[in-house]
Amino acid sequence: MGYLLRSSSDTTTFTVVKWLGFVTAVWVQAISGNNYTFSNYSDALKTLMNLTQLQLNNLSVAKDVGKAFGLLAGLACDRLPTSVILLIGSVEGFVGYGAQWLVVSRRIQPLAYWQMCIFLCLGGNSTTWMNTAVLVTCIRNFRRNRGPVSGILKGYVGLSTAIFTDLCAALFSNNPASFLMMLAVVPLTVCLAAVFFLREIPPAETDSEEKEEFKYFTIFNVVAVLVAVYLLAYDFIPSPSSGLSLTFSIVLLILLASPLVVPAYAFFKSLSLKTTVNDVESKIVEPLLNEAREPEVIQEKLPTSAAVEVERKPMVGEDHTIIEAMRTMEFWILFVSFLCGVGTGMAVMNNMGQIGLALGYTDVSIFVSLTSIWGFFGRIISGSVSEYFIKKVGTPRPLWNGASQIVMAAGYLLMALALPGSLYIGSIVVGICYGVRLAVTVPTASELFGLKHYGLIYNVLILNLPLGSFLFSGLLAGILYDQQATPTPGGGNTCVGAHCFRLVFIIMAIACVVGLGLDVLLAIRTKMVYNKIYMARRPKKLAIQGNGQ
Repeated sequence: MGYLLRSSSDTTTFTVVKWLGFVTAVWVQAISGNNYTFSNYSDALKTLMNLTQLQLNNLSVAKDVGKAFGLLAGLACDRLPTSVILLIGSVEGFVGYGAQWLVVSRRIQPLAYWQMCIFLCLGGNSTTWMNTAVLVTCIRNFRRNRGPVSGILKGYVGLSTAIFTDLCAALFSNNPASFLMMLAVVPLTVCLAAVFFLREIPPAETDSEEKEEFKYFTIFNVVAVLVAVYLLAYDFIPSPSSGLSLTFSIVLLILLASPLVVPAYAFFKSLSLKTTVNDVESKIVEPLLNEAREPEVIQEKLPTSAAVEVERKPMVGEDHTIIEAMRTMEFWILFVSFLCGVGTGMAVMNNMGQIGLALGYTDVSIFVSLTSIWGFFGRIISGSVSEYFIKKVGTPRPLWNGASQIVMAAGYLLMALALPGSLYIGSIVVGICYGVRLAVTVPTASELFGLKHYGLIYNVLILNLPLGSFLFSGLLAGILYDQQATPTPGGGNTCVGAHCFRLVFIIMAIACVVGLGLDVLLAIRTKMVYNKIYMARRPKKLAIQGNGQ
C-alpha cells in the first residue's frame, strides 16, 4: 500500500504521465484497426493472384488467424513492459504489411499463396500486441471508469479504418499500394512515440479523482465525436479537389492531436494545488475505508497471511486465472455470444468489396468507411451508457450486447432483401452493433474474471475473431458465393445480383438470434455481480450526501 503515501510532486508526475499515456493509447488505437481494412485492397490481391472468392476469403481468414496468436501477447503482458509489447506489435506489422505492399505495388512478383497467408497472418497478429498493451494498461490505470475507457479506445479502433481510408483517398486517390504503405509505416511511427509514455500508473483512489477522470473522459468523447462527424462529412463530398483533400488531411491530424490539451491542463492544475490536511485524508483515510467496500481492491492488497482465502475457488466477479475462468459456465456463454456478434460482423467487413460489387457499386470505400465510423458510435456510446446504468441501477452489462444482437439480425435481413439503399443502412447497422459488442465485452470480461490475468483472458476471448472469420467468412460466405459465381477470363470468378449473398445474410441473422438468447442468459447469471458493483458505489454516495447536510 506504499503508493498511497506519495508527495504532491509525485502526484503531479503520475497524473501527467497517466494522461499522456492515455493520449498515446488513443493514437495507437486510431491506427490499429488496420485488420479491418482488407476490403480496401482485396480486389487488387484477387486480380494479381487470380484468386477465386473462396481463396480470397481464406486470405482474409489467414489475416484473422493472426489474432489467434494473440495468446502470446496475453502471456507477455504480465511479464514484459508495455513498451516492449508495443514494439513487438509495430515491427511485426511493418514486416507483414510491408511484404503485401511489395506485391501490390509490383516491386516484386506475386508470392506463393502460402507465403501471402503468412504475411497476412503477421499483419493481423501485430494488432493483438498493440491492443493488448493499450487495453490492459489503460483499464488498470482507470479501473473505476472501465466503460468509458473501453468505449473511447475501442471507438478509435473503429475510426481507424475510416481514418486510413479517407487519408488514402485524399492523398493517394485510393491507390491500394499507397494504402498498404500507410498500414506498414504509420503504426510503427505512432508506437515509437507511445513507448515513452504508456505505462502502468497507480489508479484513482478517491471519489474526487474518479469524478475528475470522468470529466476528462468527457473531453475525449467530444473530440472523438468531432473526428467521426468530420470523417463522415468528408465521405459525402463528391469528387473533392486536391486542395480540399489536403486541407481535410491537415485538419484531421490537428483533431487527432487535440486530446493533448488534457495532460496539459492536468499539469497546470496540479502545479496550482498545494498539499493540505484534507488532501492527505482523501489520499490515505478514504482509500482505507473504500477497501472495506470494494472486493477487488482487497484482493489486490491482501497480506500474505490471507493465503488460505486466495487458494479457494474464486467466484464470478473475483480474480480468475485463465484456467479458472474457462471452468465457469459464464465464460463460455460470453465466448459463444461474442462469436455470434463479431464473427458475422467480420464476414461483412471482409466481404464488403464483393458485396458492393454484387449489388452494382463500383466503389465500395463509402461502405467500408460507414461501417468504421458508425462502429465508432456504437463503441463510444455503449461504453459510457453501460457504465452509467451500472452505477445508476446496477443493470448487467451483457444486456447491451443482447440489444445489439437484435438490431444486427434486423440489419442482415434488410441486406438479404437487397432493397434500394439497403447496403447503406446495413453498413451502418453492422458497424454500430459490431462496435457495441467489442466495447461492452472488454469491461464485462474484467468485471466477471478480474484484472490480475486480464491480458490473457482478453486474448482468449478475441480468438472469436479468427474463429468467426473462418466460420462465417471463409466457409459460409466463400462457399455460398462461389456456388453462385461464374468463372472470369484469366482466372477467378464473380457474381452479380442480390442472390450472391442472400443466404449468407439469413444464416447470420439466425446466429444473432442465438447470441441474443445467450446474452440474456448471461445477464441473469451475473445479476448479483453487477448488483455488488452498484452497492459498492451507493454507500459512498449516501455518505457524501450525509456529510453535506
